[in-house]
Parts: sequence; structure tokens; C-alpha cells
Amino acid sequence: MKKVLVTGGAGFLGSHLCDRLVEQGHHVLCVDNYFTGSKKNIEHLLDHKNFEVIRQDICIPLYVEVDEIYNLACPASPFYYQWDPIQTMKTSVIGTYNMLGLAKRTGAKILQASTSEVYGDPVVHPQTEDYWGNVNPIGIRSCYDEGKRAAETLCMDYFRVHNVDVRIIRIFNTYGPRMAQNDGRVVSNFVVQALQGKDITVYGSGEQTRSFCYVDDLIDGMLKYMSLDAPDGMPGPINLGNPGEFTMNELAEKVIELTGASSQILHPPLPQDDPKQRKPNIERANRILGWKPEITLEQGLKKTIDYFRSIL
Repeated sequence: MKKVLVTGGAGFLGSHLCDRLVEQGHHVLCVDNYFTGSKKNIEHLLDHKNFEVIRQDICIPLYVEVDEIYNLACPASPFYYQWDPIQTMKTSVIGTYNMLGLAKRTGAKILQASTSEVYGDPVVHPQTEDYWGNVNPIGIRSCYDEGKRAAETLCMDYFRVHNVDVRIIRIFNTYGPRMAQNDGRVVSNFVVQALQGKDITVYGSGEQTRSFCYVDDLIDGMLKYMSLDAPDGMPGPINLGNPGEFTMNELAEKVIELTGASSQILHPPLPQDDPKQRKPNIERANRILGWKPEITLEQGLKKTIDYFRSIL
């Protein structure tokens, strides 16, 4: 049994990760300040003897003894990360710095949850890990994009200077149960609008593309990476995402079909710096981790729609 720290553990991804770690018999310490996370996501774990929670912002140093750290804490949707862009940047930089310091002191492995947003509005397609990206450093999305890029820099420097066991993953669009219904991400937006009988908002022409990975597949990839002992791919980065590529119009039409809604599709102007295309190259994940996503978009959307039906 390992002592495992999950920052952002009450969030969408973090709560699913906590579930899996507890199932595996590990002692899980969930740290969350509940800015975007929710107690509801972890309430079923609160009475478990191997699970405990600390309400804390990771910008404040944490003094615990752990074997592994999953650093997932950070608002991940434009609505939330633009709400307080300075705090978003601090979470990525100061928070990651604190977690790396903890890993250095305890000798823990640390997995850094980075993002496909480090690629910005990519001119290389699909995106490979050696692509440096095309990011606006002073735009409204920069607090998140550049914050995550700075976090990767810190991870690499702690790896090179202090020999910390760092593993960096770049997460592409992920969806599934426990997404916040009001976080502004495209899957939750479309599903909630359809279930509420509203028209679906597709920004711009709707021809911009994204790749969608179901949450269970993503958690599998995280666990596989951390289970390896000083793997060939350490410290990464490794792309984790589903290489299936869909336009926003295709996604909206699929949600309308699966919900049975009569929604129309509206096309307001595209937000600033919104990427035109996004698709992971997952050859590295497949080679090093033996990982590839198994759940199709339709299968995952059905599970996600069922979840939102149950809470709306």
C-alpha cells in the first residue's frame, strides 16, 4: 500500500483518480480548495478508512509524508481559469513548485497534469510531444496555457537539477460523469443545453476540431505511467488523449441525436485565441505505456448524458 497525494482530488478528474487509487488499496490524501472541485464528487469516499481530505490551496506549502503525488490542481475550463487569471497562474507555477519541493523532500514520484493547451493554436497537426506550440503569451487564455508551460519547465529543472522522479502528461479534451454543468467546456455545455431544451451554442463556424477522451481511459493512462519504474519515457511529456477528431458541428449533432433533443445550433462569434484544431499523436503513449483509449465518443457520450440526466 502506498501513500498517495492527489491535488485537485475533489475535481472532475481527481475524484475519478481517487476512486481508482482507493480501489487498488492505497492510502489516498485528497487536497482541494473546492474552487472548481466539489465535496459531492468524493462524498462516497469520506467514510473509507484509506481516504482523507485536506481543504487547502496548493499555493500554500503542504508538509506530509507520501510515496506518490498526482498534481492535478488547477482550473481547467476557460470560464473558471479566466475568472481569476492571476490565481490560475499562481496555481500552475507556485503550486507546482510546492509539490516538486515536497517530492524532492520525500523522494516521491510526481505526475504533473499538463495540458494540450501548451500547444496553443497548433500549426503542426496532429500534435507530437516534440512540437513547441504556438501560444499567445499575453492573451486571455495565457494564464492557463503559459502557466502550464511554466509548470513543465519547473518539472524538467527539478528532474535535471535534483533528480526528482517527474512524469509529465499532456491531457487532451476529457469528458465524462462529474463534469461541472456550468464550467463552459464544450461537452458539458452541449449536453446540458440539449437536456434543458435549449439551442446549442457552437462558437464560430463550428468547423474547428477537438479530440475527446473518456475519463476512464485517461485515468488508465495516468496509472500506467506512474506504475512504471523509472520508465524510458520519464520525465515525458506524454500525450494522453483520444486521436479521434471531430468538428464542433459534428459533436453538437451527435449530442442532439443521443439526447433526442430538438435543439437548433447557434453560431456566435469565436472567442479570442480559440484553437482551430486539436488532435493528439499518441504513439509515445502506446509505445511506452502500452496505452490507447478504448471507449468511443458515442459510448462515452451516452454515459455522460445519463449522468447529467440524473443531476439536472
